[in-house]
Amino acid sequence: MKFLLVFDFDHTIIDENSDTWIVKCAPEKKLPNGLRNSYQPGHWTEYMSRVFVYLGDNGIKEDEMKRTMTTIPFTAGMVDLLGFIGENKELFDCIIVSDSNTVFIDWILKTAGFHKVFDEVFTNPAAFSSTGYLTVQSFHTHHCAKCPKNLCKRKVLKEFLDKQLERGVSYTQIVYIGDGGNDLCPVLFLKKDDIAMPRRGYILEKKISQLGQDLSPVECSVLVWSSAFDIMSYLKLLMKE
Repeated sequence: MKFLLVFDFDHTIIDENSDTWIVKCAPEKKLPNGLRNSYQPGHWTEYMSRVFVYLGDNGIKEDEMKRTMTTIPFTAGMVDLLGFIGENKELFDCIIVSDSNTVFIDWILKTAGFHKVFDEVFTNPAAFSSTGYLTVQSFHTHHCAKCPKNLCKRKVLKEFLDKQLERGVSYTQIVYIGDGGNDLCPVLFLKKDDIAMPRRGYILEKKISQLGQDLSPVECSVLVWSSAFDIMSYLKLLMKE
């Protein structure tokens, strides 16, 4: 018996959006209007590339960025939950699928000592250039009309499960924990024995509830969470079964 826990990152593991938090490094902690208004729906990664150029142009260095990013608070109960998962790794495989980037997630998890809890992190690759600018690229290309251009979380989840099957690993249940609109696509991929855990009051919960009202409910079970203690209670129940 093994369970797969799939986590989103922004507003799920951490209680903020890592990409908007970095703006605290900018002069006067804000972006110029022209830059802020340059975002086009579905093209967030390109927008963040421009933000990182702006920060670099203003002399914001890696150490200042790291200092700022590691002050982001974890969601209520999340530190306890990740500690609990870490103690029970024989039962839980754990991955992150996020539209953040490798540098931010690495900094935050390593500083808090949680990077070993996760078996894999799937997110946009980022690195510092020789001139000290942070650069970010799209995670992959895909043909899903529902998802942002750079990341279809369903495709990531499906490819991960296929790879695990080749290694002889299959899961009793998948538990998907997220909050955002881009978490709906992978939730629709879940089967009836799986469970979606949308965060209360966020877009994912609203979208799942709307599907139920439109009489095309998701196939998996749904359990809404407010703090990570709710998630931990559910995992403890799983362990007893």
